[in-house]
Amino acid sequence: MTERLDMALVLAWGALLLVGLVMVTSAAAGQPEGTYYYLFRHGLYVAVAVCVFGLLAVVPLRAWEVVHRPCLVLAFALCLLVFLPGLAAAAKGAHRWIDLGLARFQPAEAAKLLAIIYLAGYLARVGGQVSVSLSALLKPVIWMGGLLAVILVQPDFGSTVVLALVMGGMLFLAGARPRDFALLVVFGGMLLAGAAVIEPYRVVRLLSFVDPWADQLDAGYQLTQALIGFGRGEYFGIGLGEGVQKLFYLPEAHNDFIYAVIAEELGLVGALGVLALLGFLTVRMFGIGRRVVAAGQVFAGSLAYGAGLLIGIQTIINVGVNTGVLPTKGLTLPFVSFGGNSLLVCSAAVALALRVDYENRPAVDSSGPALGRLRTQGGHT
Repeated sequence: MTERLDMALVLAWGALLLVGLVMVTSAAAGQPEGTYYYLFRHGLYVAVAVCVFGLLAVVPLRAWEVVHRPCLVLAFALCLLVFLPGLAAAAKGAHRWIDLGLARFQPAEAAKLLAIIYLAGYLARVGGQVSVSLSALLKPVIWMGGLLAVILVQPDFGSTVVLALVMGGMLFLAGARPRDFALLVVFGGMLLAGAAVIEPYRVVRLLSFVDPWADQLDAGYQLTQALIGFGRGEYFGIGLGEGVQKLFYLPEAHNDFIYAVIAEELGLVGALGVLALLGFLTVRMFGIGRRVVAAGQVFAGSLAYGAGLLIGIQTIINVGVNTGVLPTKGLTLPFVSFGGNSLLVCSAAVALALRVDYENRPAVDSSGPALGRLRTQGGHT
């Protein structure tokens, strides 16, 4: 089996896990719980992520295609659980988590992956109808729109935006007509813009994003401190573990703003290196999706596309927030930020892309020639 695995994909994923473990340990130096607390917790999350990765990498894609519709139902059910008294765990006015005792589970993270599986299954089921029929394009949008509404009410605007962009990207790559897709983008953009300005705190974030230095001690505080970290790091950084911003100034240094810590301690070279790993992972999954769709395996190819979009979009938003290109929003940097929910879901996405590649690449024997393309159903020759 190993000779048919995309080892470049596996090694890039493993390298990002290692970078995350090191940088979370460094960034947590300013947290009251102490460095070893976060080292142990994140190390545990990494171990679980490796187990989940290994498990999903051996599950035949046919199993996911069969249950793609129940996956959407499960996504709805999980996201609605956060509103049940006694089960939900609220923080900072948001009801996004379920208290499991030892850890908190964030249903919106799992819903991203479940929604990708559903949408891939739908696209495989309807064939190329989304490229010729507006109704075929709108049907999954309506169902996904309901899920997005539930996530937005929690409220989790960041996950809503990510999932909406992933959905739009998958439909576009499936061949949606430009006029239909443009209509969808305009309507969806208006809804997201309305949701952004309906809450006063989101308006404040938007205004501080325009000029964070105008209110650098309040609304613009996080962003200005992140930008200071980037400035201090220069080209090669001030040294691993030597950062100052994480100690006294930068909130969420081990989580949403860990990229600023990387830039301060490892400099522009280190920051671009991490970005290159994430970019390579995303492009690799896109390449798998393109090749598999061209071979006629729509479900498998759409699944790889969705996984790549999830990693790529979340990376762009997190890095954009850290560098002041996008308004401040609480989204983790895939595989690097502290936290188990995002780490597990992103690792699961890579595992699905790896399985797609495994089931749809030529098998090679010891003498080297291709023996034939693996079938999607179960990966048998």
